[in-house]
Amino acid sequence: MREPSEALCFQTALQIAHLIATRQTTSRAVTQYFLDRIACSSALNAFTVVFAEQALAAADAADRALDTGHTLSPLHGVPVAIKDNIEIANTLASAGSLSRLTTISAVTSTVAQRLQAAGMVIVGKTQMTEFAFGLSGQNPTRGTPWNPWDAKLHRAPGGSSSGAAVAVAAGLVPIAVGGDTGGSIRAPASLNHLVGFKPSSGLISLDGVVPLAPSLDVLGPIARDVYDAHTLTTILASPSTDNGLNVQAELASGLVPPRPGTVLVLDQSAFPSALSIGARRVWDQALAKLGTAGWTLEYWVPDDELAIGRLSECNSMIIAYEGYREFGHLAHDPEQLLWKVVRNRILAGADISRDAYESAVAQRAYAAEAFTRAIGSSGALLMPVSGHGALPLDDKDADHASIGKFSRASNYLGTPAIALPAGFDEAQMPIGVQLLSPVFTDMHLLNIASAMAPALLLDERRPELGRWGL
Repeated sequence: MREPSEALCFQTALQIAHLIATRQTTSRAVTQYFLDRIACSSALNAFTVVFAEQALAAADAADRALDTGHTLSPLHGVPVAIKDNIEIANTLASAGSLSRLTTISAVTSTVAQRLQAAGMVIVGKTQMTEFAFGLSGQNPTRGTPWNPWDAKLHRAPGGSSSGAAVAVAAGLVPIAVGGDTGGSIRAPASLNHLVGFKPSSGLISLDGVVPLAPSLDVLGPIARDVYDAHTLTTILASPSTDNGLNVQAELASGLVPPRPGTVLVLDQSAFPSALSIGARRVWDQALAKLGTAGWTLEYWVPDDELAIGRLSECNSMIIAYEGYREFGHLAHDPEQLLWKVVRNRILAGADISRDAYESAVAQRAYAAEAFTRAIGSSGALLMPVSGHGALPLDDKDADHASIGKFSRASNYLGTPAIALPAGFDEAQMPIGVQLLSPVFTDMHLLNIASAMAPALLLDERRPELGRWGL
């Protein structure tokens, strides 16, 4: 039985699971390997807490199960990290805030329970934007993870699932669970050359998760490829509606990449913000690569009711209102050590009237139905994830304000959306593109993404990790 090799850090979760299942290595050896990488890369600041002892015990249990012929899931024995707002009983759940440093969870979230039941090994919790309220990933109070794609300049890792993306990109874990309220899985995935999948609202349980905006929050995977993202989504899915149960059954059938077909592309005239020079080049190259691979691109200009900018504004209104409802009492307390940018975002929710909020909520179902009619139940929409790549950190978080303009629409509609690696900007920082499809067509979207991703991902470069001792 071989010890894990150095190349293991960039293998997919399914590849690692195969090595464990065929006894070419053990879950314990793999877990120790990743724990060692986490320990020597603290400067990346990807984790808030590491469960070394518990992880090794879970790995031993996974190995014992295999010894008796029991495989609990396709990712049995594989290490995984979870976002800091996902609760595990008797552990800290700070949700990225100093105000919660004495808050010990009394419950274990449904997501953590499903990971454990699948034989996966939870190695720790990852850094995040305070209360998940921001897409750049900055968190000066608890520490901003370092985007590993630039070893010299501290750039935005993307948020709010910042540590989750950095941990996967730097090879500290093969896969992680993030959260997405307005792009918080897809933005960090895009800025770290990863796949990030936001499932349909309601597909994955939020029980035991510290909320930002409960009506919009969604959990999902950040992974190296679409196959890993699909597999982890299948493990995490725990729907309570008939539509969700149908998706769960479809997920269990496995990916079937279709032949290249027709996909709608958001027309440039409908972009909610301009693209940077580098982002424009990546976008144009992505379209060219898909055309070469045989995809037919049809450009789409939405009606006013589906304008991406309008949907984004409605989503932002709901986030602000519900975020104030959740954390307004902390933001009003000057003794609480909140980052001033997040404090101001929370307090801004007090200016939104209940009527405006309820109107935005009521319109969601109508907008989702209109989107399904426009795209078609078997259609998909391709668009940028953000208007630029990872920029240097700034104290006011103003330079990254446009990140969510492309991503929030999916949260408002409740649709599945997936970010795929597409290329690198003028600073050699990653940028992705995203696909959306109608609500509860998650399997359809993952199938399309699995067929499209190889055409987009023609550059297999890895981040230079020597600075962090990796």
